[in-house]
Amino acid sequence: MTKDDKGSTATVETSEARDKGDSPLREFGANLVSTPREFRDSVVRHGKPTSDRAKSQVVMSNFFLHILPVRIHMHSLKAATTLGLGVATFVLFIILCFTGVLLMVYYKPAVDQAYGSMLDIMNVVPTGRLIRNVHRWSAHAMVACVFLHMARAFYTSAYKKPRQFNWVVGMGLFVLTLALSFTGYLLPWDQLAYWAVTIGANIAQSPREVTDALGVTGVFDVGGVQKELLLGAHMVGQEALIRFYVLHVVVLPVITAILIGVHFWRIRKDGGMVRPAAADAPPVAPVLSAEPAPLKTYGLMGLMKGRTPAVNLELRNTVTAWPNALYVIGAATMVTVLSMLLLGFWFDAPLKEMANPAVPENPAKAPWYFLGLQELVSYSAFMGGVGIPAIVVLGIALVPFLDREKEDAGVWFSGKRGKIVTLYSVLFGTVTVVGMLCFTVKFGWLRDWEATAHVPQIVITAFNPGTVFVALFALWSIVVVKVTRSTRMGAIALFTCFLVGFVILTYFATVHRGPNWDFYWSQSDWPVH
Repeated sequence: MTKDDKGSTATVETSEARDKGDSPLREFGANLVSTPREFRDSVVRHGKPTSDRAKSQVVMSNFFLHILPVRIHMHSLKAATTLGLGVATFVLFIILCFTGVLLMVYYKPAVDQAYGSMLDIMNVVPTGRLIRNVHRWSAHAMVACVFLHMARAFYTSAYKKPRQFNWVVGMGLFVLTLALSFTGYLLPWDQLAYWAVTIGANIAQSPREVTDALGVTGVFDVGGVQKELLLGAHMVGQEALIRFYVLHVVVLPVITAILIGVHFWRIRKDGGMVRPAAADAPPVAPVLSAEPAPLKTYGLMGLMKGRTPAVNLELRNTVTAWPNALYVIGAATMVTVLSMLLLGFWFDAPLKEMANPAVPENPAKAPWYFLGLQELVSYSAFMGGVGIPAIVVLGIALVPFLDREKEDAGVWFSGKRGKIVTLYSVLFGTVTVVGMLCFTVKFGWLRDWEATAHVPQIVITAFNPGTVFVALFALWSIVVVKVTRSTRMGAIALFTCFLVGFVILTYFATVHRGPNWDFYWSQSDWPVH
């Protein structure tokens, strides 16, 4: 008997019961009792999915599941394919939105109340400390996951045609993630937040270093305009706090959510997760999966010819997204949520004394993900804070359009040759960065040398350790292209060098920079005041 037949039978039985004298009140009571079941059936309209057709209907008729294809390749479900980084990043964004809304209930974006509201959240509001801790560590984890996700996508050639646009969207999400973390950093209004944002504001003003050297600041003060736009004033105060608050809780999350939707949409339209050609070969042995392979369930898209990635693909090595993909997504989600809850339970998010503009932090350090830039800023504010980051972000965004080699995408490091290039690039990048840091610690740079006391400021700005890094990395990439005759190998060399430089500079600024940004082997060597 079909579901419709059951519904018709129930209607007839109800009519017969009414004819026999059952009261409308009893019928109302029966309807009330069955309401939960009827509501469930109105949401899940296909019952328990016991066939491929039912499983397909569940995915296609559900708003939240429709982002997934009906069938998904088994290679995409392997842990080594994505490492779960994309799902983890999205889950962290959801956690941040949820905990952020809870924190907004008690937070007051005013310079005379912000710090007090943070103390209330930490010490008075029930579970407030846990919620704030989870929010803070999720923000840091999201930045780390975005970095790792970008590296995974790069090393598996996930930017290759037709995925170029989605790579650019991913770079936009990378920048937005950093902006979200940076704008949220000021909200506690403690010493750590105030002086970290002060550093960021000075970086925004750093183009004045160039305009001053050229003598055009009076008519073209782009650095001053950038700082004014960022803070809404000449210094960090109420205008900056409310501006950062609005950006952090409204503007940036909305834009991020839109780009995430576009990112997921493009993944599906581009044929799912990138995979090597070998993944589509027929299995040499029976493959263990959650369901038997369909014998003959080809749909229209499986029969017609075409050029789009979703057309002309066979159904072998695929399983239905329900429930196979949901198991994987659910597992990654649970691991991510549990990790953040444990971090929030065991470790408190830092909260220093209330912000005091008259007592500067020494050393005043930016968040960890900006410490590498802060190290470069110590040599040149403009090149370290604006010039080099712009070059790196633009260069990485253009990789799909510069590297157009046709190759088997989805293979880590593009095979054995790529692994060798990556290894040599790690060694080259390490020697270059460590050697330059040792040189600057021992001998300083142009502005520290008496013989160069009269060197023009524009030369000091243009010629500094940061620009030397970039030049050497670019030269190394060109050498790799010439030796291997491959733009893909050159891209791997350049990306690896930048990744190594970021890690080493971040470590160096975190561990070895102390008061006055001087070098110390450890924090225990810092001078005692």
